[in-house]
Amino acid sequence: MHLDVQDLRNFYYRSALGRAAQASLQARMREIWPEAKGQTVTGFGFAAPLLRPYLKEARRVIALMPGPQGVMPWPPGQPNVSVLTEETLWPLETGHVDKLVVLHGLETSERASDLLEECWRVLGPGGRALFIVPNRAGLWARRDRTPFGFGRPYSPSQLETQLRKHQFLPEWHAGALYQVPSTRRIWMKSGPAFEKFGRRVPTMMAGGAFMVEATKLVYPPKGKVARQRRLSATGVLEPTAKPI
Repeated sequence: MHLDVQDLRNFYYRSALGRAAQASLQARMREIWPEAKGQTVTGFGFAAPLLRPYLKEARRVIALMPGPQGVMPWPPGQPNVSVLTEETLWPLETGHVDKLVVLHGLETSERASDLLEECWRVLGPGGRALFIVPNRAGLWARRDRTPFGFGRPYSPSQLETQLRKHQFLPEWHAGALYQVPSTRRIWMKSGPAFEKFGRRVPTMMAGGAFMVEATKLVYPPKGKVARQRRLSATGVLEPTAKPI
């Protein structure tokens, strides 16, 4: 079940904990995607908070928001790039996306398999996708006061297995959201220290979320390929026998 877009907006833009979560996820993403000059960058779910750094340099930025969640105009004060779309039928041409970010989309989808197929369809040759999901072993997945406490949390191996089944090759993974999911002053002040320390621990000991970057695989046809005979044009055949 998708969260309401108003709840997501209030968390990421109107709460201190949400702004801290946005900063943590965005910093991690920028480590592997420092730029997107001349590329098409697309987000699905509620990935808008992570797309802002690419607005100036990317050829095109699109924020897809699923129907059950709802949509909001984004970015504020600039031409709108957000689109309300069906969960598994995006208004994008096949193979035209260079970078795809999925945040609050996979774990809340009731058709995760179909969603991954749509992700694979829109990615172009050499395209990369970044899937961000709640860590089932983390504290954030146990608190329903944040968006990471909804849907199906994953372990790193569960997500990578699901991606491989849909012709994605996991290339990079990392953890994020190491601070305690609490608005108490003591935890908010110590948040940056937790984030700095968390980047040094293995992904299996990640915080509230983890990220997996994957590339699109294109397999050759399986089994024997049937060859069709090429028929050449022939003239009209003359009758071989005369009528009696």
